Amino acid sequence: MLMAQRGEERGGGGGHVGGGFVPAKGPAAHPAPAPAPHPTGGAPAGHPPVDVKGHPEAPHVHDNGQWVGHDTGKNDPHYHLDHPFPHGHFPGAIGAGHVWRLSGGGPSRFGFGGFFFSVAPYDIGFCNGWDWNTDDIVIYDDPDHIGWYLAYNVRLGVYVHVQYL
Repeated sequence: MLMAQRGEERGGGGGHVGGGFVPAKGPAAHPAPAPAPHPTGGAPAGHPPVDVKGHPEAPHVHDNGQWVGHDTGKNDPHYHLDHPFPHGHFPGAIGAGHVWRLSGGGPSRFGFGGFFFSVAPYDIGFCNGWDWNTDDIVIYDDPDHIGWYLAYNVRLGVYVHVQYL
């Protein structure tokens, strides 16, 4: 459900909604190349980000709007798509002024407002703890990874790469 339907749509300024922080804007494009994988075959250095003790061990956003963990650049192989936007671009509203309520599903297919998305396989572990029936999320464009959006969970302060279905 779009928060505007509940009379809570805000302008593009970011802030707090329902006790959670909403970034005013999505991350800036990052020119850095993707980091090399660990020799053990695990996640690349810096992913998942652990920037400050007590912060989520997942990509997250600080209250100052800093997107932590979105720094692998355009060539990150985890988010490469041979055919970006196979179902077209998301036609709904995106950005801080448009908070959506999840209405069911799970990482492989979840919905809100009659729209459906799936979480990038590489990010599935970062959406543990999401309530797929009631959490509020905000969708942002991903400036680095063509064909992906970023779904930011307002309650948890974390985000994942998602593809519009």
